[in-house]
Amino acid sequence: MDTTAQFDDIRPFYDSEIPAAMQRIAESPHFPLLAQYVYPGADLEKVKQLLVQFKTVRDFQLEVMRCVNEQVIARSITDFTYDGIERLDPEKRYLFVSNHRDIMLDACLLQYVLWKNGHETTEITFGANLMSSPLVIDIGKSNKMFRVERGGTPREFYRSSMHLSQYIRHCITEKHQSVWIAQRNGRTKDGIDQTDQGIIKMFGMSMAKQPVQALAELNIVPVSISYEWESCDLLKARELYLSQGTKYVKQPGEDLNSILTGVLQPKGCVHISFCEPVTAADLEPLAADVNSEFNRAVARLLDKRITSAYHLTPNNYIAYDLLHCTSKYADRYTAAQRDAFLAHTEKLSNLHIDDLCTINAMRSILWGIYANPIDNVVTE
Repeated sequence: MDTTAQFDDIRPFYDSEIPAAMQRIAESPHFPLLAQYVYPGADLEKVKQLLVQFKTVRDFQLEVMRCVNEQVIARSITDFTYDGIERLDPEKRYLFVSNHRDIMLDACLLQYVLWKNGHETTEITFGANLMSSPLVIDIGKSNKMFRVERGGTPREFYRSSMHLSQYIRHCITEKHQSVWIAQRNGRTKDGIDQTDQGIIKMFGMSMAKQPVQALAELNIVPVSISYEWESCDLLKARELYLSQGTKYVKQPGEDLNSILTGVLQPKGCVHISFCEPVTAADLEPLAADVNSEFNRAVARLLDKRITSAYHLTPNNYIAYDLLHCTSKYADRYTAAQRDAFLAHTEKLSNLHIDDLCTINAMRSILWGIYANPIDNVVTE
């Protein structure tokens, strides 16, 4: 067991902390609802007895999170596929840098694919803003999630970024645990997957004088995840509309609502691509650039691999044609698929907005969420 106290403020639970966490989860007033979803039809007391017997993080992941993924796939995904897993060595540890469409499922489904293919699961970055309740903290930290601080003064932000950089390097090079992190702070709301160069800068802070080695030893693997039906798409359209000209302020419980919506809503086809790992040979030609230019060049490299591997669906082509009043991609979808997409669009009215101009504006934003990947993805 890692006895380093340096990272106690952000790290996941140790195995020794699991039994107490399981007891707290079992005693939560929300436990019956969670148990019903993960183990439908099972006797509640038997589920409690199962839970409190867990002694390790691995027990929790294989017995609970495995079932969560299987329920998500069975109930809300019509076709779950992946490729590129053969690029990974089960004996190596990686830093998976992923586009980010769903608060929970991007990382959760990736863990399932790794486990199914004989790889160790990863530790997972978890925004401090999401640690809103003791129950969420217990579930998250039992599932290898570690805390990421956001915001604060420039000095506080620098310190938290350095701390995070040191922890990620510690995980991969000393703790021998892979790590999942999103390519940017927060989910992509507009359908444009773009790596924040600040993330690349953060990776290298713990070995600032050797930029190529700093990134090469992290074994970065870009990951591209695509959903036929964009997670929380109606809520994202609303947020983007309300953000126009002003800073959007989330309401209490909004993140939790997004998590639940993402889990429960139909997602259609979901695909995960493990892209070509980033090597020292990839990084060395970029090293002629210094400081932010190097970070920006690495971010572009990740963007190219992530967008190239993104799987477009009929919904993307339908939205593009609707948004641009064209039939350019009419051969990529059927009339029935177009009707289904339009019917989904009309659900914007369920957000209790009566103003026609507002609905029209939000409709265009929603179509943009689906259409924007068309311009980013490298197509034949």
